[in-house]
Amino acid sequence: MDFSPLPEMVDGLPNFCGAEDQLEQIARNQKPVFLPETNLRLDRLRAVFGVALHQHQPLIPAGGGDIRTAETISNLDVMFRNPGSGDNHNAGVFAECYARMGEIIPELVHQGKNPRIMLDYSGELLYGLRKMGRGDVLERLRGITCDGHLRKYVEWLGTMWGHAVASSTPLPDLKLHMRAWQQNFAAIYGWDALSRVRGFSPPEMHLPNHPDACYEFVKALKECGYRWVLIQEHTVETLEGQGLKERHLPHRLFARNSAGEELTIAAIIKTQGSDTKLVAQMQPFYEAQTLQRKELGKTWVPPIVTQIGDGENGGVMMNEFPSCFRQTVSRFGTDDVVNANGTEYLEMLEAAGVKESAFPSCRPVGQGALFARIKKWEPGAADKAIADIKREKPDFTMDGGSWTNNISWVKGYENLLTPMNKLSARFHEVIGQRKVDRNSKAYRNALFHLLTAETSCFRYWGQGVWPEYGRELCRRGSEILAHDF
Repeated sequence: MDFSPLPEMVDGLPNFCGAEDQLEQIARNQKPVFLPETNLRLDRLRAVFGVALHQHQPLIPAGGGDIRTAETISNLDVMFRNPGSGDNHNAGVFAECYARMGEIIPELVHQGKNPRIMLDYSGELLYGLRKMGRGDVLERLRGITCDGHLRKYVEWLGTMWGHAVASSTPLPDLKLHMRAWQQNFAAIYGWDALSRVRGFSPPEMHLPNHPDACYEFVKALKECGYRWVLIQEHTVETLEGQGLKERHLPHRLFARNSAGEELTIAAIIKTQGSDTKLVAQMQPFYEAQTLQRKELGKTWVPPIVTQIGDGENGGVMMNEFPSCFRQTVSRFGTDDVVNANGTEYLEMLEAAGVKESAFPSCRPVGQGALFARIKKWEPGAADKAIADIKREKPDFTMDGGSWTNNISWVKGYENLLTPMNKLSARFHEVIGQRKVDRNSKAYRNALFHLLTAETSCFRYWGQGVWPEYGRELCRRGSEILAHDF
């Protein structure tokens, strides 16, 4: 197997396809990656807390005056080009936020402190930074990613390359997003760095609760080698249909499809809603202070409090987070209540004899009511049950859950989802009809437009120009499939 370094860009596009064999090999490697290097000991810990920074900038056809011909560039690039519009004056601050952990972590380590941070950067951001000439941001993160002494303090989380929410993404594209992110990351920081990526952060903390969608989501995660997924507390329920009783313990997420097939994956619970203040002001540390060890299986373990927030968005993250993070890290060492990353924590549990089967179980919220209507597990059973419930409760939905319940990623966006679904169907039809070179420019270009068109931002920002961006990318992708294959 050739694990030579990958070029980061090919023909101006991200190098995010064509190395599927190497990715499969990486996925099969399940040896502990943080356990051999950690300076934490489970029996000396009362509680731990984990903090993750989510970083994203979409790619949009805005590099010119006409949307039909404009270059597809990073929204951050647009901000730099138009400093007088909206909050675009923050572009330089945003760029610094993306890079600054590359200085803050080494600084604290050199002071004898014991920091931890998890990083979630979308593939669009990683590529967009390099494309706009801000590779310096990526290089400032290289030390904490690749240096043998520093890397144990930092955990990169995998995500969807195009920041796509799972419920409104065509199911065959889920693995494409995951694989694309992995290869793009390996092209930047190397295969060894990728081999240490074991946790997954879903865009918008979105968990699909349609049984077939959730099953395909978990299946793709496991096929890509992920060991655990970060999920929002209120997007899941116990197998008895109740809210979580032990939200500060890792869980076992069950996924069951209409055919009755089941898969499970470990899940770490993010508590409460989305509020950058929870991260910026280090709320997880203070909540962890109130906790005591809990029995998991037959072992007493430290519970974990986990939060994720936008790493750059809003004054509290731009201005308050660095000082609060430094001050908090200065208050603990390696005993009692400490900072730990997700994979590090799970590997310590496993080394102590705690098996995943001992974790409390959960499933996507609302599935209990749905499963009660299914008399026979067979393809289409979930959709039939949903239709049955909707006749009694027209507002019933299985569109999935995210960090907030007041945003739907489906309702009102048919004018974008329809061309997006058509593009996906055509992509898989064309690719399935012939043996396509996944290293070819045509395939890479088609994949680029497919994944970029599925970005959540084209729905999050409502109507107007943002859905137009998505439709334009779909149009371009359809033309590539019609003319380049």
